[in-house]
Amino acid sequence: MKANILVVDDEKDMTRLLQRTLEPELSCRVTMAFSGEMALNILGQASFDLVICDIKMPGMDGFELLERTREEYPDLTVVMLSAFGNIESAVSAIKKGAYDFISKPFEQDEIIFKIQNALERSRLLHENKRLLKERQREILPLIGKSEAMEKVFEKISLVAESDVTVLITGESGTGKDLTARSIHSLSPRNNNSFIPVNCPTIPEHILESELFGYKKGAFTNAYRDKTGLFQAADKGTIFLDEIGDIGPSIQTKLLRVIQEKEIKPLGDTKVETVDVRIIASTNQDLKQKIAQKEFREDFFYRLSVISIELPPLRDRITDIPILCEALLVKHCEKMNKPLKTISEEVMDLLMKQPWTGNVRELENVLIHGILYSKGNIIGLSDIPVKDVSPKKRSKEEGSHHTSLAYREAKEKFLYEFNHDYIGAKLSMTQGNITQAAKLCHMDRQALQQIMKRYGVDPDHFR
Repeated sequence: MKANILVVDDEKDMTRLLQRTLEPELSCRVTMAFSGEMALNILGQASFDLVICDIKMPGMDGFELLERTREEYPDLTVVMLSAFGNIESAVSAIKKGAYDFISKPFEQDEIIFKIQNALERSRLLHENKRLLKERQREILPLIGKSEAMEKVFEKISLVAESDVTVLITGESGTGKDLTARSIHSLSPRNNNSFIPVNCPTIPEHILESELFGYKKGAFTNAYRDKTGLFQAADKGTIFLDEIGDIGPSIQTKLLRVIQEKEIKPLGDTKVETVDVRIIASTNQDLKQKIAQKEFREDFFYRLSVISIELPPLRDRITDIPILCEALLVKHCEKMNKPLKTISEEVMDLLMKQPWTGNVRELENVLIHGILYSKGNIIGLSDIPVKDVSPKKRSKEEGSHHTSLAYREAKEKFLYEFNHDYIGAKLSMTQGNITQAAKLCHMDRQALQQIMKRYGVDPDHFR
C-alpha cells in the first residue's frame, strides 16, 4: 500500500517540487496544502503517514500546526522545513515534537533518506499499534467489531491498567462477566486470582460470611475459621455480579472495604487489610433504587468511579455473524460435533430478531441448532426461532388486512413493511442512513423520503 504524505508550504512551487521528488522515488502519494488551516482541514478528512511542514507561513505557522497536529493526531510523524542554517528553529522543532528537520534548499539524496526514515518510523508505530490491538483481542473473551463494541473495548483498555472501581451495566446476557474478566486479564493483577461472586444466588445471611470469612465460634456450627472471598482475592480482583440485589447491611460493609481496604471477619475483633480490585455489575437502574431508598447513594458513587455500559445485541446486529462463528466453534468442540455452519436463510433470520435475551439467547439458539441439525449446515427447521418478516406476517394477518378498505389496508401494509424492512437495515448500520441506503440498493434521498413518509426515526437505532 502506498504511503500518504501531506506537504504543507505556502510556496506552491516548493510543494510541487516535493511532490515531483518524492512520488517517483518512494512510490508514495503526496497531497499538497498551502496553509496551516488547509492542512488541518485535509487531516480531518483522510489519514496520512507523514506530514512535511514549512515553519514560516502566513497565518498559522509551522510551529502552531505542529502543536495542533500533536494534540489531535499524537501518532502522526511530522518533519519540519526551514531556510538553510537556522539551527535554533531545528532545535525548537525537535523539542516541540517534530521527528526531524530539513533545511532548504535541500539535496535530493538527503531528503529522500530522511523521509524514508520518517516513513519507517510511522510504519513501526502503526505495526506496534496493530499488534497491541491483536494481543488485546486475543486476551479479550468479548467479541465484536461494531462501533458500539469498539467503545467498550476502548473503555476496558482505559481502565485495565488502573485500580479504580468499575461498575458494568447492561441487560442480562450482554457479557458483563466477560467484561470483568477482560479487565482483570489486561490488568497488572492478571497473575493473581479473579474471584466471581453471583450475589443473587447467595442468601444475605450467608453472603456476609462468604465475603468476609468468620472465626471459629462466631455462630452455631462455626467449628473452624473460614477464609472469606476478599481474602482469597488478595492482590487480585473480586467481581460482584448483580450487586443491585444485595441488602443495605452488606452495602455498608462493602463501602468500608472500598474506602479503607479493610475487612472484619465475623466473630473477630481485629480488622484485616486486603489489596483487592473491585468490579461490580448490575442489570438494574441503581439510581432508581437510590430514589426508592433501596441502595445507598454513597456506595453507588464509590462503585461507579468508572462505568461501562454494554450495548444490547439488538443495537449491534452487525456483530451477529462473527458471534455465531465463534459460538459454533466453541460448542461444536464441547459437544464433540463436526464444525457446523449456518445457512443464509438462518443468518438472515437471526439478523432480524429482537434478541431480548441478548448474546445468551443467541447462544442457546445455536446450541439447539447444533444438536438438531443432521448435516453440517444448520437450517431453518433446526432452530427454535420464528420468521417474523413482513412477508410471513402478512400471510398470518391477511384476514385482519382484508377486513379494511383497500386504500386503508394498503397503507397499513406499507407502513408495517417499511418499518420492519427499513428498521432492520438501520439496526444493521446503527442508524446510519447512508449505509442503510446502500443495503437497500437505493439513493440516500429516496430512502429519507420513504422514512419521512412512514415515520421511521433513525435515532431509535443508534
